[in-house]
Amino acid sequence: MSVSRHHPLPPTSSLPSLRSLDTLTENQISAALRNLNALYCPLPRSCDFQSRFKARKQPRSVASTPADSGYATPADSGYASDNEGGPEHTDDEDDTLNALRADAYERTFATRWLTGFIARAEELNHIPEDSLERAIDDAASVLASFSDRAGENDEEDLTLIRDFSFELKNVPSPAPEKIQVRINDAPLSGADHTDVGLQSWGASIVFSDLICSSPARFGLTQRILGSSPRIVELGAGTGLISLMLANLLPHLDLASATVIATDYHPAVLENLRLNVTSNFPSKTPAPVQTCLLDWALPSSEPPLDAPADLLVAADVVYAPEHAVWLRNCAAHYLTPDGVFWLIFTVRTTGKFEGIGDTIERAFAADDSPKTEDGRVLKIVDVEKLEKRRGVGRGDETGYKLFRISWV
Repeated sequence: MSVSRHHPLPPTSSLPSLRSLDTLTENQISAALRNLNALYCPLPRSCDFQSRFKARKQPRSVASTPADSGYATPADSGYASDNEGGPEHTDDEDDTLNALRADAYERTFATRWLTGFIARAEELNHIPEDSLERAIDDAASVLASFSDRAGENDEEDLTLIRDFSFELKNVPSPAPEKIQVRINDAPLSGADHTDVGLQSWGASIVFSDLICSSPARFGLTQRILGSSPRIVELGAGTGLISLMLANLLPHLDLASATVIATDYHPAVLENLRLNVTSNFPSKTPAPVQTCLLDWALPSSEPPLDAPADLLVAADVVYAPEHAVWLRNCAAHYLTPDGVFWLIFTVRTTGKFEGIGDTIERAFAADDSPKTEDGRVLKIVDVEKLEKRRGVGRGDETGYKLFRISWV
């Protein structure tokens, strides 16, 4: 696909297929993003980026894919491509380009493609991580440039359904071989960085897999937790971990456990509740409760009106103050004998580089909360985990798993 300076191509006829995302080359992705940038971000300051992929020779075994966003095959857009007219730039061409930019169908198609690309970028294992990270940022920049918001029905069409399957090990029979969870990854707004919980990130996937591989390692036994434990997820996002636990616990003789998934962002909570309903459509009440929680102002209202025997959180710290809020919130809810499992994504580049250090500093600070008998909430164990191929964003280099308790 070639993109001229003055004649961007319609998204429906230029975007490569997401159905075979793992076959796309860097050049194909770069060209697609440059075209969308030229079309929807004509002013350099509004959405300025150039292709930052390093030029590489395309493997002969990888063929170009047809223009298909991974959704329904589009009809002919009716817009002229960059090689259908003469070389001179005319007012008619400006009118055609403006019409293309204003075309709601084309914009919706582009939004679907960008949202799907961001959500599934982890499948691009053959592209270097730094290049993939920049591609994701570029896609988010174009997405953020859209000022129009889709209607309620259109918004539903922009979601991505993801099915997760975690192999179950070290669990007494009878038990299924795998724990299945279906997640609705809603589109990011592109304008609000706090809505990242609308999509499932690598840390929650890795953590869910670790728990299913060895539940006892995380204290998920009746001997440790009792018959009716309370488990709270902080910053639940799409709810992947809570939904996994709700499916797993009955096979561990913990069917009476209370699982509460919390978050702060309204759109994230709405999507979280949708995921709970879709995973347990026939169960009333659902085995996962949801509620709003502000870490800076922990609530004691139901369902958070009793201490938690187990706290879990995955990749929830994105600013220095978050670590302190998270520590204080965990101290508010955790029982004296409880455990807080926190997995954090290590990023060595970008704006979140080194942010994980704030977690360790927060739990080592002299002002850490204490129990009545003088115990302090501390990190008692840290395990470094390697990044898994095909899981997570390009800026993720690995993970740290923290075991936190009162000492």
